[in-house]
Amino acid sequence: MRSTTEVLKSLETAVERYLAELNKLDMSSLLEKQSEEEWSIGQMYVHLIQSALFMHLHNVEQCLSSGDSTLNSDEEKTELGRQVFELGQFPPIPVKVPASPQYTPQPPESKDSLIDGLHMVVERMRSTEPLVYQASVNNKIRHPRLGALNAQEWFLLIEMHYRHHFLQLDRLISNLEMYTREGNGVYQ
Repeated sequence: MRSTTEVLKSLETAVERYLAELNKLDMSSLLEKQSEEEWSIGQMYVHLIQSALFMHLHNVEQCLSSGDSTLNSDEEKTELGRQVFELGQFPPIPVKVPASPQYTPQPPESKDSLIDGLHMVVERMRSTEPLVYQASVNNKIRHPRLGALNAQEWFLLIEMHYRHHFLQLDRLISNLEMYTREGNGVYQ
C-alpha cells in the first residue's frame, strides 16, 4: 500500500489537473448534459468534492475517534474492495448508480464554488494526513460497495476516486468538444 504522503502528492497533482480543466470551461459548459441520465461536468466536480468532504474524510475522522459505535472491527472488505486496494485503483469502467436525490449531485452554484471546494479537499487532506496512522486498523466504517475500510484505506480511496473520474472527465470534455465544433457551445 502506498504511503499517505505519496497519496497526498498524487491527489494534489490530480486536483491541479481538475483545476486546469475547470479554467477552460465557462458556466454553461459546466452545466451542459448530454442526456438526462448523464451528469454534467459541473455535477461530476460537485460529486468529487462532496464525496471527499462528507463521506471519505468524515469516515477517516470516525475511524480516528475509536469510541464510535459505528465501527465495524470484525468486518472485511468485499471482493471488489480487495481488488481495488490490491490494484490501487478502481476498474476502468463507469459506475452506474440509479438517479436519486441522495446520490445525484446538484449542479454547481458557480465556478468559484468548485475551485474553493477542490482547495478545501486538498487542505483537509493535508491536515488529516499526519493523523491517519494514529487510528487502529481495526477501526472500520463500511463502504457501500467495498466493505469495511479503516482510516488509511478511506484516505487512499479519495485519491483513487479522483483518478477514476478522469475517465468520466475525458469523456465529458470530448463530448463537449464535439458539441462546440457543431457551433452549439463554448470550450476554450
